[in-house]
Amino acid sequence: MAKVNQIGLEKSEYRGAPTTLCAGCGHNSISNQIIATAYELNLVPEDIVKFSGIGCSSKSPTYFLGRSFGFNSLHGRMPSVATGAMFGDQSLEAIAVSGDGDTANIGMGQFKHIMRRNVPMVYIVENNGVYGLTKGQFSATAEKGLSLKSQGNNPYMSVDIVMEALTSKATFVARSFAGDASQVKELIKAAISHNGTAILDIISPCVTFNDQAGSHHSYEWTKQHREMLHDFSYVPFTEEIHIDEQQAGEVQTVRMHDGSQVVLKKLERDYDPTDRFKAMQVLQQANEENILLTGLIYVEEDAPSLMDLHQLPKDKALNRFEEDDLRPSKESLQMISSLMF
Repeated sequence: MAKVNQIGLEKSEYRGAPTTLCAGCGHNSISNQIIATAYELNLVPEDIVKFSGIGCSSKSPTYFLGRSFGFNSLHGRMPSVATGAMFGDQSLEAIAVSGDGDTANIGMGQFKHIMRRNVPMVYIVENNGVYGLTKGQFSATAEKGLSLKSQGNNPYMSVDIVMEALTSKATFVARSFAGDASQVKELIKAAISHNGTAILDIISPCVTFNDQAGSHHSYEWTKQHREMLHDFSYVPFTEEIHIDEQQAGEVQTVRMHDGSQVVLKKLERDYDPTDRFKAMQVLQQANEENILLTGLIYVEEDAPSLMDLHQLPKDKALNRFEEDDLRPSKESLQMISSLMF
């Protein structure tokens, strides 16, 4: 008999359709970790809504959470669709999957504004540095000087998704590598518990067009140049945290808005993920040293979300309001008229 989680669902009930992406594509690994996260956190699939734009990455929601509603939007326009949907029903858990082209090229304007508004959603950028769906043209995140057989040399500086998120005042910023399944899963768990826009830049190599030696989005380069900021684990609100006494000075705990916690264990760096300026300094230093930093790079624990700012009702979603809930009473209209005239 298959194992079920606390709400009685098997892991298979969190899967979607069979993937049509290339064998070995990092996007498939990320989809698998979204499935594992939802299963382990006992999320109800019907309480999750998926969003995407256009590109290989935006096909991914088809491959996970088949029982959840989803919206595959226009190229670069996913954030505005997600904003409207979450205004309609903020009780839903939003998981959005975009790509480096969908986000950093045509979607850059909307990417900046969804961070400014702090819409409560998980925003995953499956970052491979190319337009895989249209034969491998350079995207905005491709490093300067990258040479691809069919595209020549890239003459432009690259866009750093994490740096853009930090400078745009995002309240949750993380980076990972599709080949590190454990780290990806723990970051997604923490992102789901965040009350605001959680940006996850996940390097996800394109095995067809951009997995050559030397490319900063390849499996080989990422494995050789990746450095973890910290080892960490996500602890749901229902679980008790146990930390060995002798490690007390090496551990930092970040509390999420729902009572869950992220326990960070220091490795080589003395790093505080709640210091935005420090995060930018460390990131810039890593870029200069040709190092890909991964982990929870920045989190603001108590920032209000867009729904908090607009004081949306928590007991009833806007899309569930009936006419009687919205129509002013005769007495209130008379009172308004008396004040105006």
